[in-house]
Amino acid sequence: QVQLVESGGGLVQAGGSLRLSCAASGDFSSYFMGWFRQAPGKEREFAAAITRSGGTVYYADSVRGRFTISRDNAKNTVYLQMNSLKSEDTAVYYCAAGRQGQIATLLSKYEYWGQGTQVTVSS
Repeated sequence: QVQLVESGGGLVQAGGSLRLSCAASGDFSSYFMGWFRQAPGKEREFAAAITRSGGTVYYADSVRGRFTISRDNAKNTVYLQMNSLKSEDTAVYYCAAGRQGQIATLLSKYEYWGQGTQVTVSS
């Protein structure tokens, strides 16, 4: 089992940057990790994912080239560096952990979820 706590959200102007962190307890290196987001009135959607070793990453088309996912297994933490933020990036961002397979973009493949952190981008 793993517990996840996100941090780093906040209010930023369009074009700015934020770095989200997700601190994990438990056997962090046994899980692939993902970041998802949910805007008001919309379904939760995939943003980025990373394998256990960090050697492979996936991105949603909407964030590719602007967001970077990384992990530090020694610190039990996964990060999401967000650059060139747009108003449409406004959402609650969640980190998630999964064990079935190497990496995943589907919500159903993730077993554990954090409580989320709000990111608001003003235009």
